[in-house]
Amino acid sequence: MGVEEEFLLVAPGSGATVPLAEKVVARASAAELPVGATVQRELRDTQVEAATGVCTSAADLRVHLEAGRRAVAGAARDHGAVVVASGSPVRGSGGAVPSSLARFAAIDDMYGEVTRDYEACGCHVHIGVADKDTAVAVVNHVARWLPTLLALSVNSPFYRERDTGYGSWRIVQQSRFPGSGLAPYLPDHAAFRAEVGRLIEYGVVADEAQTFWFARPSPRLPTVEFRVADTASTVDEAVLQALLARALVRTALADLGRGREAGPVPAQAGGARGWDGPRHGRARPGGHLGLDRRGPGTDLAAALLDHVRDALADTGDLLAVHALLDRLRSGGTGADRQRRTAGVAGLPAVVTELTLRDETGAAGVTPVRD
Repeated sequence: MGVEEEFLLVAPGSGATVPLAEKVVARASAAELPVGATVQRELRDTQVEAATGVCTSAADLRVHLEAGRRAVAGAARDHGAVVVASGSPVRGSGGAVPSSLARFAAIDDMYGEVTRDYEACGCHVHIGVADKDTAVAVVNHVARWLPTLLALSVNSPFYRERDTGYGSWRIVQQSRFPGSGLAPYLPDHAAFRAEVGRLIEYGVVADEAQTFWFARPSPRLPTVEFRVADTASTVDEAVLQALLARALVRTALADLGRGREAGPVPAQAGGARGWDGPRHGRARPGGHLGLDRRGPGTDLAAALLDHVRDALADTGDLLAVHALLDRLRSGGTGADRQRRTAGVAGLPAVVTELTLRDETGAAGVTPVRD
């Protein structure tokens, strides 16, 4: 498994995003990182991405995540900025600055105003599979559980100093693009490539890497790529997303090994749950695609845990995931915590709380060790 974390570059004090990606990535890339870990550019010059190498255990993944966060935080400090772990800008934005990279500039030209204010940051999880056809079959299987993963990850309630009323404003912004939401149900990788090829031919996505589906076969790696989660405010929550994603893949593979193919998710139900998750997070009832019922987000998390329990036990992650979910239940999602801090101390305190500045990836957070 591996994780890509997108972060915002922010000016201390004002909280406005700043276009320093080129300088920060160059400095962070010179830092000592675990084998395979990288720091790279993102769509906006106000964003950076820290990617882990290939990891086989939660402990290994945690080391990679902490190292990446330290590297980008240190590099940003050297250029007078800080790094913020939020799915959307809490305060001001520098998103109108055109990208200095040719591919991203072409995307800006394709989408116009849709990308001008787009500084959304996600936590993308890659889980290795045997081949591309298997990746498509696994995406079909995990689709029902993706809105639950989103509800557990919401961490973008504010946008440019406004409370949007959503737990994840990032997903709302993302929904404006073609190729978003749940991926279409497809029989094999040839059909998947044909579907993406049609989007490219129609001129609505730039290339095969441009789709925004919640989960998809990676266009570059032999993995299933989960793209549903907001950037995690803590390493703990990034680890939780990765462990749940791996358990979902292992559970799907076990089902496929028994000859159990997944059925398609009804389009209207998938779209509705894809809206409900970012709107309410774990706090309000929402339709459960895995169980075809409604219930609070914490109940849905329990249902997800039951679904992947055997897979978590097989990898030795069951106790750690229990502990991480317990912490989420007691402390709330990233969106819950952002609102709680804003209510007590205002938006500047939210930015401070989300700023990466130590080995845990956020101030005052003690990690759950495996």
